[in-house]
Amino acid sequence: MLKLVVSRIFAAIPLLLLVAFLSFVLLEFANRGTDPAARIAGEGASPEQIAMVRENLNLDSPMIVRYVDWVLDAVTGDLGTSLYSGQAVTDALMERIWPTASLALWAIVLTIVIGIPLGVWAAVRQGSLVDRFVTTLASLLMSVPPFVLGLVLVITFAITRAWLPATGYVSLAEGGFIEWSRHLILPGLALAAVSAAEMARQTRGSIVDTLSKDYVRTARAKGLGEQSVLWKHTMKNSAVSIVTVLGLQMGRILGGAVTVEFVFAISGLGMLGYTAVIQRDLPMVQGVVIVSAIVVLVCNLLVDMSYGYLNPKIRT
Repeated sequence: MLKLVVSRIFAAIPLLLLVAFLSFVLLEFANRGTDPAARIAGEGASPEQIAMVRENLNLDSPMIVRYVDWVLDAVTGDLGTSLYSGQAVTDALMERIWPTASLALWAIVLTIVIGIPLGVWAAVRQGSLVDRFVTTLASLLMSVPPFVLGLVLVITFAITRAWLPATGYVSLAEGGFIEWSRHLILPGLALAAVSAAEMARQTRGSIVDTLSKDYVRTARAKGLGEQSVLWKHTMKNSAVSIVTVLGLQMGRILGGAVTVEFVFAISGLGMLGYTAVIQRDLPMVQGVVIVSAIVVLVCNLLVDMSYGYLNPKIRT
């Protein structure tokens, strides 16, 4: 297991460098035809002031030189400074990452507690009304964008009923668990809906496939009860594929956080990245991209580690 973890960590290093380089290239093309130094200096700035800004931010250097400088600084934990606010990128990320982490945690928990039970329920009643209801519901939810569902939830539960807050985020330290949860229920549901639907669909498919295997039929022939067959044989052998789907949903949840944070006015990592892209704030975009990539890679590492516990053959 340790060998697997070490190999995945070393494999992630060139991938992170590639992600950072691609974001550099894309932003370089996006900035063509414009002068970032002139935008930062503001209207009415003199050529001398613009040149000073350009020199201070090292904008005259070739892209590859700026990329290498950024990597060398990033190794020490210095991700640069925002071109517009002047705030250290690392400080901005630390401020914004907790709302996004809280939202993602809620969405992942909801994906698990809703998606997997629905998938199991539909699979054990294959062909029944329950099965058709779950598969139809999953298909409908997968076709609804998170921001649309978010608006529906706000209108229904925040504006019409006034049961839950419509916008904003309250940290655990500020409002305690109750207020923290109340502010995350609606955005968490909006973010988790598509993932929970996909989780239910894939869980159902995996269990239906496993139930048709010879060893399951043999277990039933030996007189084992349906609950024993389901949990000791079917779920155990379907666990790897279910965990794989869950790992993919973690990346989807992180990507969907941008629109959900926008709808619910949550000042998280998604909103920070969106604002940085609009302003073409290269250091801030780089910071958001690299942190997002690290989170996705960590999630993939956790999924790989879980394989070793679910399937002993992988440990070797």
